[in-house]
Amino acid sequence: MHSTPTQAVVLAGGQGSRLRPYTDDRPKPMVEIPGTGTPIIGHQLSWLAAEGVTHAVVSCGHLAEVLQEWLEGADLPLKVTTVVETEPLGRGGGLKYAAAHLPSPDEPWYATNGDIWTRFSLREMAAFHTERDALATLALARPRIPWGAVETDTFGHITDFIEAPPSPFLINAGVYVFSADFTELLPDLGDHERTTFPRLAREQRLAGFPLPQGAYWRAIDTAKDLTEAAKELAAQRA
Repeated sequence: MHSTPTQAVVLAGGQGSRLRPYTDDRPKPMVEIPGTGTPIIGHQLSWLAAEGVTHAVVSCGHLAEVLQEWLEGADLPLKVTTVVETEPLGRGGGLKYAAAHLPSPDEPWYATNGDIWTRFSLREMAAFHTERDALATLALARPRIPWGAVETDTFGHITDFIEAPPSPFLINAGVYVFSADFTELLPDLGDHERTTFPRLAREQRLAGFPLPQGAYWRAIDTAKDLTEAAKELAAQRA
């Protein structure tokens, strides 16, 4: 049995209402990162393949046919199966439905939200997951606050202005490692973050993997996120 997953689920059924008009004619994961000519899901699948994934199940919903057509015509570095939710199942139900189509149900698997653009070692995350004997491990990010912050002293004098400081809190980065036994704990309908995850946290079977220093991570939720991602990519290339 593999301790490092070779299979993954990509949740790609969201409507992306905050990304309109980009999502008027395509699902959110099909929105292109400016300057790359490649949709978000293309970057994700390339990353998964580079991390040892050989088979991905892509869960489609909104404008599923657009995503399926692109996947069928693209030169992909791994095998891809698509499944379509005919009715909304919720995030937990969607994960469970997609996981039922994984090629090796008795093996661990990765999962990622379809609007995440990131690069870090999934192999290191899988090793972290195994070392902690977890049923599920979440990648944790520390995003930058979109507003400037103000620092004051104890007397109330302003001492500094900080542009877009990092958040003091870690957040769920939308990338996961799941043991094979996790699948049966998912709800058939509903949100696993309100049911399964709290239960595992109480049982100390839920782990959190902080993204390594310098790892790239961005959730593509708005047009501003697209612009910022393009700027960051240009800076990396420079």
